[in-house]
Amino acid sequence: MEIELFSDAYFMNEALKEARKAFEKDEVPVGAVIVCGKTMVAKAHNMTETLTDVTAHAEMLALTAASAYLGAKFLEDCTLYVTVEPCMMCAGALYWSRIGRIVFATEDEKKGYSRFQPHPLHPKTEVVRGVLQSQATQLMKDFFRKKRS
Repeated sequence: MEIELFSDAYFMNEALKEARKAFEKDEVPVGAVIVCGKTMVAKAHNMTETLTDVTAHAEMLALTAASAYLGAKFLEDCTLYVTVEPCMMCAGALYWSRIGRIVFATEDEKKGYSRFQPHPLHPKTEVVRGVLQSQATQLMKDFFRKKRS
């Protein structure tokens, strides 16, 4: 399958590369990239075990990196690509960043922000779901299967 350059699938594939890095480190395999225009300004993966920090989710690390790169705390013109639906903590940080768009691959049926009403995202944030969903879902299944064996 050929992926169009600079498409949602293109950038989600970059987030999946980050998720695979987390997998290799025995971290929950979530990856994130933040894009402004056609430029990837941040990329990160879960590092909660590595850093012994419950807040070291891929989204949180990517937000910090993007803000530092851009010299701005508000990211209205940016898109977050993340392999798994953000949790409530990350959704709160995304709200405060005023991120313009969030694209995620697979839902988190237990801890995803959309389980809560009203949802905690900024009202102007656009959300796209299901981009490269099967790849992200399979990576999560493989990780937890490995943990149980």
